[in-house]
Amino acid sequence: MDSPILRGFTLLLLLQLAGEAVSRGLSLPIAGPIVGFVLAAIALWAVPLLREPLKAAAGALLPHLSLLFVPAGVGVVLYLKELRQDGLAIIVAILVSTWIGLATTAWVGEKLLPKSPKTTAGAGDTDESRS
Repeated sequence: MDSPILRGFTLLLLLQLAGEAVSRGLSLPIAGPIVGFVLAAIALWAVPLLREPLKAAAGALLPHLSLLFVPAGVGVVLYLKELRQDGLAIIVAILVSTWIGLATTAWVGEKLLPKSPKTTAGAGDTDESRS
């Protein structure tokens, strides 16, 4: 029996394996699954027939995505003592790094987006209303 979900899972695993092989083979500083994701995007663009099995596999995985938070929760409980000791430093680091990320994004956006023409008169000003 040929299942689109099974074909989609197989394709996802093969793309991740290819990503790992490319990442390790070329000694890239990028994780294999990220390279696999890029390969998946290229494959979806180049071969539209792959869309249906990948859509079926994604539909089967998405309802269970919350299970991926379980290991993170276990990690928090495991390192609760360290979190109590260094909690203030961690919070400050998160806040400062978030602020730096937002400021950098705003600065880059300001540099990349085209400037809108500045008007010297108000929006409602016309030659007739000035006289």
